[in-house]
Amino acid sequence: MNVKVRPQLLTMKAYAPGKSSEEVQREYGLDKIVKLASNENPYGTSPHVSKVISSMENFAIYPDGAATVLRKKVAKYTGVKEDQLIFSSGLDELIQIISKALLDENSNTVMATGTFPQYRHNAVVQNAEIREVPLQDGRHDLQAMAKEVDDDTKVVWICNPNNPTGTYVNDKELGQFLQSVPSHVLVVLDEAYYEYVTAQDYPETIPLLDQYDNLMVLRTFSKAFGLAAFRIGYGIGAASFIQQLEVVRLPFNTSMLAQKAAIAALEDLDFVDRSVSSNAHELQKFYEICTRHNINFYPSQGNFIFISIPGKESAEVFQYLLERGYTVRPFPNGIRITVGTKEENSELFDIIEKMVLVKH
Repeated sequence: MNVKVRPQLLTMKAYAPGKSSEEVQREYGLDKIVKLASNENPYGTSPHVSKVISSMENFAIYPDGAATVLRKKVAKYTGVKEDQLIFSSGLDELIQIISKALLDENSNTVMATGTFPQYRHNAVVQNAEIREVPLQDGRHDLQAMAKEVDDDTKVVWICNPNNPTGTYVNDKELGQFLQSVPSHVLVVLDEAYYEYVTAQDYPETIPLLDQYDNLMVLRTFSKAFGLAAFRIGYGIGAASFIQQLEVVRLPFNTSMLAQKAAIAALEDLDFVDRSVSSNAHELQKFYEICTRHNINFYPSQGNFIFISIPGKESAEVFQYLLERGYTVRPFPNGIRITVGTKEENSELFDIIEKMVLVKH
């Protein structure tokens, strides 16, 4: 083929989704598959959403490109002005929009090593220099990240809580970091798991937007709201900067279905509260089982937990669980498990206990 893509794309691989539940079920002769690999809400979606979607019609017209009704709802939910919001097809697209708007071969971007991979992926596409700082005990090392910032830095990415470790940057640490970062650098706080956070010293970032116009906060409906299939997220920032990002956004990037689903979800915050409460309760059970069997773990502020079992490779743990009907996400130094329902977790704990008790 004579058509050539840009050289940096040749160093990359397209996102490869794992086997479907149906494939795994057939391959291993299983009665069921419990998917705990993608941090979806195990309690599903608010009944309000199903009711609204089932009554929708007139699919032949384009969606509202300005997301007018949803914009009003989210502005009220977050306490910001409507012109401070930008909507996207999940946070993946918003990360791409920011990267396209700011990064090129003459700039650099700072992020952690051991965080959400789309920050790096999009920086490579834009041919920007990537400056990565290793996590320290699973947490962002903000002091070291600040030292990587220079005149050519365009974006600093902070995943808070961090995916995949579930750790978080507290309010004092974030405040010190923001004071040290030059005003020409955009600081992006990816708060995809914001609703799940229980830590008392987790930073409330919305008020900080009045103080730092180089700050942007990302949130999503994919996690606690249970709308992952609809692909809808949003960013909050300075109104003038948001308007510049809107130039990069595709005209009809969020569907009519997604907008209606998000609106309905915001009208049932009790569903979110129940999901979050159940998640916190089940996380404590994970801590107990890990402590009992000397399994390494990070206390999590998300709806997932990152563990490593001494003496067992993550690939081995992943395969063991897969063959018994549980899909999780493996990493070189451990596995990330979505916190499931009480019943799902109880069965998973039994499987993990049998695995760790196996004598080699």
